[in-house]
Amino acid sequence: MAIAQGKNTKTFLNQQVANYGLFYTKLHQLHWYVKGHNFFTLHVKFEELYDQTTAILDEVAERLLQIDGQPYSTLQEFLEHASLKEKPYTTPLTEDEMVQIVINDLVLLRDELAEGIVLSDGEGDAVTNDMLVSVKNKLDKEIWFYSAFLGKDPVPQNNLK
Repeated sequence: MAIAQGKNTKTFLNQQVANYGLFYTKLHQLHWYVKGHNFFTLHVKFEELYDQTTAILDEVAERLLQIDGQPYSTLQEFLEHASLKEKPYTTPLTEDEMVQIVINDLVLLRDELAEGIVLSDGEGDAVTNDMLVSVKNKLDKEIWFYSAFLGKDPVPQNNLK
């Protein structure tokens, strides 16, 4: 993954605010619509993940404010600036399809964190860097859990070029 020219830590963090705001909503959609033999497990796991996502969103937004940034705070801003994409629930999904959506989003978020870790390190922002490493660790674990649910190995990490 190459780092986008002109991107700095504040810009990166704000994009992550948009991503986590949208991810939170996507997780609610899956939580509400899950059906099947694993309903009880997935209903709870999706709720746990959106609770964790709320905590990450808050931490990232507050860090952005601490470094004199202005976090996005509207649904419109989230949609305009997120790397993640939303999709209305118009066609029923299987439990496995729902879990794969979660994995795909977690991988995108995790891989973008690698960029933010490099950016914040290059700007000498050790506090943001530490926060991003901590969040990445959480996402690595979730990717492993959800991949194991599908009987798959975790998705390998992209290396920065």
